Amino acid sequence: MADRTPLLVAEALTRRFGALVANDSVDLRIMPGEIHALLGENGAGKSTLVKMLYGLLVPDGGRILWRGEPVTLANPRAARALGIGMVFQHFSLFDAMTVAENVGLALDEAEPLRDVAERLREVSRAYGLPLEPGREVWRLSVGERQRIEIVRCLMQDPHLLILDEPTSVLTPQETEGLFETLRTLRDEGRAVLYISHKLDEVRQLCEAATILRQGKVVERCDPRGQTAASLARMMVGSQIAEVRLSHAAEATGPVRLRVDNLNMPSEDPQGTSLKGVSLELAAGEVLGIAGVAGNGQDELFAALSGEVLAPRAADLTLDGTPIGREGINRRRRRSAAFVPEERLGHAAAPRMALSENALVAGHAANGFLRGGFIQRDRMLNWVDAVTHAFDVRKGPRDPEARDLSGGNLQKFVVGREMLRKPRLLVVSQPTWGVDAGAASLIRQALLDLARDGASVLVISQDLDELFQIADRIAVIFNGRLSDAQPTREMTREAVGLLMGGEGFGPATPGATPGAAPGAAPGQARDKEGVA
Repeated sequence: MADRTPLLVAEALTRRFGALVANDSVDLRIMPGEIHALLGENGAGKSTLVKMLYGLLVPDGGRILWRGEPVTLANPRAARALGIGMVFQHFSLFDAMTVAENVGLALDEAEPLRDVAERLREVSRAYGLPLEPGREVWRLSVGERQRIEIVRCLMQDPHLLILDEPTSVLTPQETEGLFETLRTLRDEGRAVLYISHKLDEVRQLCEAATILRQGKVVERCDPRGQTAASLARMMVGSQIAEVRLSHAAEATGPVRLRVDNLNMPSEDPQGTSLKGVSLELAAGEVLGIAGVAGNGQDELFAALSGEVLAPRAADLTLDGTPIGREGINRRRRRSAAFVPEERLGHAAAPRMALSENALVAGHAANGFLRGGFIQRDRMLNWVDAVTHAFDVRKGPRDPEARDLSGGNLQKFVVGREMLRKPRLLVVSQPTWGVDAGAASLIRQALLDLARDGASVLVISQDLDELFQIADRIAVIFNGRLSDAQPTREMTREAVGLLMGGEGFGPATPGATPGAAPGAAPGQARDKEGVA
């Protein structure tokens, strides 16, 4: 008879941060050979819980049992010694070092680099995660980087693997490959704790789920017997509004934004040069740009926003006016708005209040300055309006940006730009890391803006998102952009192949497909403002 002793049990785990109870008597039970989903909206307590299970945080109450015995996890090394491994959402790799060197640094016991490389080859081959130990990390695609994170975790022989949003940067083909690896681990008797906002993936992969809401366990279920809508309803406690497709490409107006054969070389060897990028975006249209991270998305956003100036004014035109040599503030005055991918640090200064962030981003076009004086009341009213329109949940009226959860800060940043009713909106990763309710709200707002006649360009790695809201989809690969095609004529599989480079022809000599983007110090950066 198979041993039915749980691998890990959390009993009444509680963790407080001042007056905030992040986890309130949370119970969790994970069996050997089980892929178990941990679900909840932003701020529900998922990260706090897994940090306690991995030894990054010490519980204020409750206990953890490993194979039926109480344990104390004072630090991650203690968790790994038991057999608990974790792969975080954001990679922790040194770009200038090789795969083997990165793996060797993460091992608890020092090994000769030659032995690390040999074990790495064996483990990566055994689990279908091919890696070349001697390659520098900066040369690798994002999918290959994630393989490093998983393989170096597997090299420590974990019995429980915790994965946080593991498919957020993968193509559909890479996602299916990861699922095969996780099923292999399950069949070996290992357990996986799987955190994801992609509920259809959870239904496809997981056989058990624990759902948190406001720090408490509210549901346990088998997600295979649920719909994505019912799982989302459990997470938020109410019905998620469905995104209404409120416009169609046939109803679009004249071309508003045109990019004409844009070439922007990067002097940084780790950067991604833009190569002959051309696109047209009409009034009333949503254009989606898909691609694996590191293929030129950051450089394209910087060129569109004016943070990096194009070589020629005519490389970009807005409503027929050449703007390639105009900076971000002049573009804002032409009724353009921009939402960068990195919300904390790029879109918002962490230690500045929301009203101050609104001033920095909107002083050129929002009327926050009059006669050389800051209109503080106007700024605060703007924060109130964004808070109300986009359901930004916060304590005080005007907190610092760093005090908001990731999802609520994302809603504020998107709302801050959209409330201006711009004629052009360029947004990168609009629903990155936000829960189903917030994602639905943001996507609906993008569609409504386009319905009112604005042009919306969405750069996203979430194919479900693009297929839901975009009229046309193009793919960026190694700095080149495919022709945009009507969404209804495309499939996820076809887009996934383009994301992997199929159909783009031979790569430029010396270029590395999917290489991580970096700064481009040789290009002229606009000094007028930040996105």
